[in-house]
Amino acid sequence: MRQAARHPAMVRICHWVGAAAFLCMIGSGLQIYNASPILPIVFPAWMTLGGWLAAGVAWHLTAMWVLIADGLVYLAWGFASGHLARELAPRTPRAVARDMWLAITFRLKHESGHYNAVQRLLYSGVILIAVLAVLSGLSIWKPVQLGWLTWCFGGYQVARVIHFSLMSAIVAFLAVHLTLVALYPRTLPTMITGGVRAEGSRP
Repeated sequence: MRQAARHPAMVRICHWVGAAAFLCMIGSGLQIYNASPILPIVFPAWMTLGGWLAAGVAWHLTAMWVLIADGLVYLAWGFASGHLARELAPRTPRAVARDMWLAITFRLKHESGHYNAVQRLLYSGVILIAVLAVLSGLSIWKPVQLGWLTWCFGGYQVARVIHFSLMSAIVAFLAVHLTLVALYPRTLPTMITGGVRAEGSRP
């Protein structure tokens, strides 16, 4: 059956590799957090990955390097192909406000493979948050060797708070992202296969 390409292969590969790395980092990060909480709460074991601190650190660092490699590949391809400028460059505040209102009132049209102003803001924003999360994570992993980086984040304890806050922002993004997928389930197959059935095509 003829299909119209929506998501390039590189986008799909980087999306799923990044999603797996994010989930591993969140679960293992909660395992690390529980060893020395910065808030008066700890997370239940079923939300964590690793089972104990050392294993959680191992999972976290492994997932971090996977995420870094995946992110570098995506950004290099995105710049070279024009994908980032064409699909993810943020629109004007007026366009964001308009599309936000249309989304709230369930009148926002969604075309698979193309992003509206709200999606562009969210996706470009989460890329920036992920970069800062990795940098703040490195600053608390190697506070002596990377002392200049730890200093940039306000010191070790402040960097921990920033890192946790950035992870929380990523979790919030995932919640919004999955909600949108639930509202527009037809977008999921295109992120797996890269295409949708073209109108008027025959089996």
